[in-house]
Amino acid sequence: MMKQYHRIQVAVDGSKEADFAFYKAVKVAKRSDASLEILHVIDTRSFQNVSSFDSKMVEQVSDSALKKLKEYYQKAQDEGVKEVHYAIEFGSPKAIISHKFPLKHQIDLIVLGATGLNTVERILIGSVTDYVTRTAKCDVLVCRSHEYARVAK
Repeated sequence: MMKQYHRIQVAVDGSKEADFAFYKAVKVAKRSDASLEILHVIDTRSFQNVSSFDSKMVEQVSDSALKKLKEYYQKAQDEGVKEVHYAIEFGSPKAIISHKFPLKHQIDLIVLGATGLNTVERILIGSVTDYVTRTAKCDVLVCRSHEYARVAK
């Protein structure tokens, strides 16, 4: 028997894998009649190394993320997901995606891409996806980019 999900979180970062994860999350949300929470996390650690820290930089990154989230929101609604929300969070993507956001929003499924944009961090620190799959308290669906290419055709 297939599990019924009620609140689905999809983490997006602009990568092809995240796009594919988004489309998978939309399908699962429609099939389960679940709400969809579209999440983008801005890693504040990336701003700590900028010598001339400027609030304009944070604003530009936030504006860009908000624009993309609104596009995802509209696509989800166009596909027939009845309840869609989006959020931008600031901090550690690992902690927010795996624990803080799911707890706050009572998420029962996290959907994310196998890899994101930050390959340097993946090599040095370990992937966000790996961390989420090991530590999240709810189900996690990991989407692979090679699937995206096949489905997008």
